[in-house]
Amino acid sequence: MKEKVEEFLSANGFLPIGEANPKIKQIKSIISNTKPNPNKLFIAEGIWAHRKVIEFSTPVQSLVVCAECIVTEDAFAVLEKMTAFTKDRYSVSLKTFMKISERDKPDGLLAIAALPTYDLEKFAVNDRSIILVLDGIEIPGNIGTMLRTCDSAGIDAVFICNKRARLTHPKLVKGSMGAVLSVPIFEFSEVSLCREWLYSRGFTVYLADTRAERYYYDEPFGKKTALIMGSERYGITREWYDGEYTMIALPQLGHCDSLNVGVAATVLCYEASHKNGKSDKK
Repeated sequence: MKEKVEEFLSANGFLPIGEANPKIKQIKSIISNTKPNPNKLFIAEGIWAHRKVIEFSTPVQSLVVCAECIVTEDAFAVLEKMTAFTKDRYSVSLKTFMKISERDKPDGLLAIAALPTYDLEKFAVNDRSIILVLDGIEIPGNIGTMLRTCDSAGIDAVFICNKRARLTHPKLVKGSMGAVLSVPIFEFSEVSLCREWLYSRGFTVYLADTRAERYYYDEPFGKKTALIMGSERYGITREWYDGEYTMIALPQLGHCDSLNVGVAATVLCYEASHKNGKSDKK
């Protein structure tokens, strides 16, 4: 397989580079998540991640390949597909690839890709639409989990206010299991702008608050729904309580006073999805 891959790389113009090359340094910088990332670049590694990149036609900036790590026909097939729409191509040694890989047994495929962007003015909603609003959520893994939930529950979009974590954070991308590429995400610089957008389009705003007297399963939903989730440390921003809203809670039957925000969001999303008719069979 190694000879087959090497012949393919040579025939398709893959440039051999070493660890000192700026492209390797760029990859390390994206993974470390410590420098500005205005183009929202992230690292996709492995067969599964590259299949998702292909499935959602994700823009790819660069493709880096290690011939020694590509040992299956599945990996080679993905390499062929990625090569077809990636112009910036590189090959590296096993030693160099292990410097940038986050796996013990890598598949030899690594790409620099960009998260999709959406135009809020073109984002269409209907009477059954559900939007999950993340207000000041700090933990990347929790955001990734909630994106995965939104994809599974048929949530229309995720709105982010009081941003505390980059969407390109490796833990967020990994935790989303591809949902960061499939679920429309919109960021708002101010809570007031997000609220105005929701109110002007007839959404009912629900604040997930443990102090609520009404439990989530008592709420009929069934129409345009916005679920607001706050950070585990500070809760929902005070500004949300200045407008029209309904507070809902999940019953706490044990000694803990709340659920992990990702778990709570999952329960609420599926309840709203069911009652808004999202789960109806076509």
